[in-house]
Amino acid sequence: MQTPYAQTLTQIQSSPQTWFITGVSGFIGSNLLETLLRLNQPVIGLDNFSTGHRRNLDEVKGRVSPEQWAGFRFIEGDIRDLETCREACQGVEIVLHEAALGSVPRSMEDPIFTNANNIDGFLNMLVAARDAKVKRFVYAASSSTYGDHPGLPKVEDRIGRPLSPYAVTKYVNELYAAVFADAYGLENIGLRYFNIFGPRQDPDGAYAAVIPKWFSAMLTNDPVYINGDGETSRDFCFIDNCVQANLLAALTRNPNAVNQVYNVAFGERTTLNDLFHMIQNLVAKTRPEAATLQPVYRDFRPGDVRHSLADIGKARELLGYGPGFSVREGLEKAGGWYVGFFSDSL
Repeated sequence: MQTPYAQTLTQIQSSPQTWFITGVSGFIGSNLLETLLRLNQPVIGLDNFSTGHRRNLDEVKGRVSPEQWAGFRFIEGDIRDLETCREACQGVEIVLHEAALGSVPRSMEDPIFTNANNIDGFLNMLVAARDAKVKRFVYAASSSTYGDHPGLPKVEDRIGRPLSPYAVTKYVNELYAAVFADAYGLENIGLRYFNIFGPRQDPDGAYAAVIPKWFSAMLTNDPVYINGDGETSRDFCFIDNCVQANLLAALTRNPNAVNQVYNVAFGERTTLNDLFHMIQNLVAKTRPEAATLQPVYRDFRPGDVRHSLADIGKARELLGYGPGFSVREGLEKAGGWYVGFFSDSL
């Protein structure tokens, strides 16, 4: 018997639709693009390259056939411009809204810019999608919405106070989405991502996520920094699980599943100390001297929560979500990509 995800993939191939991905040159956006093009879907993509990279689109182009790549239309533009959003939504049936200014630390340093992208830009996209009468609007929500709520695992209907401007913006997204569902009938689903990682996640820059940053450091003989004592834990989730959740949300025919938010995670906690050793063991296969590397511990980071773990029961029940990759399995796949990315440095 086919899994719900396998059934969804078959459905996508048999009934092509026009998809629109914002943030298409980013880590998650480019992985969604590759999957949809491989399924022979027409895709429109929008990005301003503020955090995404042209190299991600180039990589996707090299991994799909010329015929599949011909189904992709790219628009260089900004979600903060309503007319750009309107143009991109014309003729679109499903929106996958991934564009946002991520990073808790960045939002602490520049809350105004974060707000402009994540709230103003989000509202522009809702208005454009509403006016274009798209069938479904799937958007990237965030586990940061749980804020200071102490309970574990995190359950969708129990949240606390936000701990950063970034968390505020992602919670406001959920509030606006609910209003647009009620007031305008715009079907939408929010996906609260928990520490998504995998190939094409940017290892460079001040706001790089922990997994690409550590792969980068170990492969290039730089220090590995751990914020706090290393016992901080996260529910790390491999990108293929995230792609699955997006496609299930986009195509679900369950009327009880729409206009909801869902945790997207693997459903297990990994401490930073354990994560360090898993990445170290993988890198040591390519660079043996990494086996003796010791992390550098430093102060806890403002705005961070201590522990994070998702209850994925709601997504399993209503969407048919079933993560196919554990953290260890995902790290093995991601590790191969980072070794290739840094091959010139080895």
